[in-house]
Amino acid sequence: MSFSERTNTIRWIIISVCFIIISLILWNTYTFFQIFKNEERLKMNLFVNAQINIVNADENTDVELPLQIINNNTSIPALVILYDKVVSSKNIPDEILNNKNKRDRFLKILRSENEPITFEYAQGKYQTLYYGNSALLNKLKYYPIALLLIVFLCIALIYNFYKSTKMATQNKLWAGMAKETAHQIGTPLSSLIGWVEILKTEEIDQSITIEIEKDIERLQTITDRFSKIGSVPVLELRDIVQETKATYEYLQSRFSAQVIFSYKAPQEPIFGMINPTLHSWTIENLVKNAIDAMKGKGTLDLKIEQDAQHVKINVKDSGTGIPKKQFKTIFEPGFTTKKRGWGLGLSLTKRIVEEYHSGKIKVLQSEIGKGTTFQISLNKKMR
Repeated sequence: MSFSERTNTIRWIIISVCFIIISLILWNTYTFFQIFKNEERLKMNLFVNAQINIVNADENTDVELPLQIINNNTSIPALVILYDKVVSSKNIPDEILNNKNKRDRFLKILRSENEPITFEYAQGKYQTLYYGNSALLNKLKYYPIALLLIVFLCIALIYNFYKSTKMATQNKLWAGMAKETAHQIGTPLSSLIGWVEILKTEEIDQSITIEIEKDIERLQTITDRFSKIGSVPVLELRDIVQETKATYEYLQSRFSAQVIFSYKAPQEPIFGMINPTLHSWTIENLVKNAIDAMKGKGTLDLKIEQDAQHVKINVKDSGTGIPKKQFKTIFEPGFTTKKRGWGLGLSLTKRIVEEYHSGKIKVLQSEIGKGTTFQISLNKKMR
């Protein structure tokens, strides 16, 4: 299982746990809400009985308890209506009671919150009690939202911490491996330079030593690239068109004639702040990735365009194409569709472009069986 697959599995586990936690919170809140709502219904039934006792009271009736029940209701808005007239009210502002339009709107709100209680206060005479939710019950409705926000914030913090820690560990590992690789290559490279100097003194075709020197120079460039991983590169004002063209032409001479190379760029130079070594590595990674996608045979086009602020380098191949769902995952460390490979090429390319050069890289377009176009966007700068 690749690193990306493991990461996705962990993400789904976290999402599942969050879903369970959220479900439990909502279920418990709903249960509490229903319990409180039933208790308030019971209180309103007592309120109704107290109202009946007061209405039917005479000089011998003890109304102390009914009055106490009514007066103890300090949180539930209640309104007793008889033939569209207010008989009594509790916990409702006077501005609503004295304005019929406002009172009618308020009654609709009360009906939406609780079923009205119609009661018989005398033989054949009825009144209706409308009541709403208490302030505590209304607050309880928003309690799940507050909890969900807290849960989501905690999950986001944990996920970002986990992701940043994982990436930091990987970056240190890759930087260490890259520097060690550069160090290991340096020793045989020095020896090769010495052997070339000896070959120059022999009676052999000088074109051979010239080609060997080119490859040694290329190895020195590669060593320089790896030594820069994990370090802050020095950016220079360079002609991006010329730097891109030099790398592209070198690669063209090193690959099979079965790959048809094409190049299109503006005639005038386009300057930008780049590190020439790392920029060359970026172009090489995209070209080699394209040739791998075409299995060593097909058409490879490199096109340079510009607008007012950016220079855009498009590398288009006629390979197998990339599914749309993989447009972002292909840049993740460890992601690869090859049987052999570390899955670091595009990840390093993205890091060079976006972290070191403050640019952007993306899959501009791709179609299965027809090919893919990658686009690098770099900032222009006037000399």
